[in-house]
Amino acid sequence: MATITRRRALALASAVTLTLSTPVWAQAPIVIKFSHVVAQDTPKGKAADFFAKRAAELTKGRVKVEVYANSALYKDKEEMEALQLGAVQMLAPSLAKFGPLGVKEFELFDLPFIFDDYNELHKVTQGPVGKALLAKLEPKGIKGLAYWDNGFKSFSANTPLRSVADYKGKKFRIQSSKVLEEQVRALGGIPQVMAFSEVYQALQTGVVDGTENPISNFYTQKMHEVQKHLSLTNHGYLGYAVIVNKKFWDGLPADIRSELEQAMKEATDYANRIAKEENDKALEAVKASGKTTVYTPTAQERLALKKALAPVHLKMADRAGKDTLQSVYQVTGFDPNQL
Repeated sequence: MATITRRRALALASAVTLTLSTPVWAQAPIVIKFSHVVAQDTPKGKAADFFAKRAAELTKGRVKVEVYANSALYKDKEEMEALQLGAVQMLAPSLAKFGPLGVKEFELFDLPFIFDDYNELHKVTQGPVGKALLAKLEPKGIKGLAYWDNGFKSFSANTPLRSVADYKGKKFRIQSSKVLEEQVRALGGIPQVMAFSEVYQALQTGVVDGTENPISNFYTQKMHEVQKHLSLTNHGYLGYAVIVNKKFWDGLPADIRSELEQAMKEATDYANRIAKEENDKALEAVKASGKTTVYTPTAQERLALKKALAPVHLKMADRAGKDTLQSVYQVTGFDPNQL
């Protein structure tokens, strides 16, 4: 019995010695599960993979970012709760997702024609207004890290969309956003809230008549196969906020957090650089497919659409926050009262 006890003691001592002598680099890496709902070859998908690669390099393998694309883990309506519960650590949801979460100010990004170009947009997202908005997520247990562009949205349907009258009576899929609901109603359409992963089938089966998307999403989700017409309205912006579970983020060692912030900065520069390029490529691919007729509205048609949608700004001002909205208007120069 004494021999057995002694052997056990020696074995335990050896194990302790081995553990204490194990180098730091051999410890299991910190795993960050990064979930998103779009295809891997979209701007967001590519940027998520870029971030994972840079995070591994900058932390020298101490962090492993596992990217789950195309709703592999969670759908639109599930992912935010999963983040708050800690089932995943990182998401990049569209900005429309924060209104239903209770931070309604983010719905200003859904307002039609609020940004004319990327320059106006970045003055907001990369300036004081953008930072103040991200800070509003913290009481929800969420830390906002960055804004990633996707692009400007265009409408599609199975019939031409040229005049405002062409939208009347059509069912358009939208994200969950009171602003987007009002946008479709202002055009005489019928808004249908639906998870992104369900849109292709809904278009194919006629559950909805059309939708709005940046062209990269339209093409990578194969919507051009089930939509005969695409009108390049560029009426709204679709972007993302990269967010992380705040408790998890605050619990990281300071040096690792600093390295991940650097990886995120580089990924953000990359994401925003490729967004327009990817949308331009996707547009050419849609045209080349021959399955969707692509139409560019005239200046007069675009102005008519803009005028029809201007009341959405006035009606939704209280939701987005009048002070916040005025801060954006000062940057962009947009004035819905002047249309």
